[in-house]
Amino acid sequence: MDKTERLFSIMDALRRHRRPVTAAALAEEQGVSVRTLYRDIRTLIGLGAPIDGEAGIGYMLKPGFFLPPLMFTPEELEALVLGARWVESQPDEDLGAAARNALAKIATASPEDLRDRISDTALWPVALWSQRRPVPVLGEIRRAMRQEMAVAIDYEDEQGRATSRTIWPVGLAFYEGKQTIAAWCLLRGDFRNFRTDRIVRLTVTDQRYGKRRAVLEREWHESWAAE
Repeated sequence: MDKTERLFSIMDALRRHRRPVTAAALAEEQGVSVRTLYRDIRTLIGLGAPIDGEAGIGYMLKPGFFLPPLMFTPEELEALVLGARWVESQPDEDLGAAARNALAKIATASPEDLRDRISDTALWPVALWSQRRPVPVLGEIRRAMRQEMAVAIDYEDEQGRATSRTIWPVGLAFYEGKQTIAAWCLLRGDFRNFRTDRIVRLTVTDQRYGKRRAVLEREWHESWAAE
């Protein structure tokens, strides 16, 4: 990798991190010495890159910075296309439309028109279920998680017994042919998983979560690991 490619690669690495990343970590990722990495950072700052931080603490891009899109490698483009097509195969219609729109934006915003390359990747996800029916609650759950709003549901268990609950959705897992909500259940005072096909009724309330979703997600991971 020559110096120009390395500078672009460092910018890509900084864009992936929301918090300061150390020079040692960046140097290891780029396969160079820490001294070389420091020189590269000084070069980027001299070229106008809005990099915050200093030696011994870490570096990050200033908020709001937009880097024009770079050329995609064949593997990067194939990964984007396959991922977007997998999302399109799911029963979340809004998310599928967003995936199609995102690919279109990537294709036309790149320095080269990628539409022909995108249509010719020959990579397709295989949906094993016979019919893909839309699941309307998926969009509501995603909205609730973004806004950290509690959700009221009527839910049936495996025996068909119905309960009314208020939950704080933490995550949404897409399995082959079904989807599961990981959430804090106020009725049980613990984390529970809820299959979307067993939700009889769902309403996003105007009640906020009792904790930030990021904190709940961390606690859910810790609970899952302990089990």
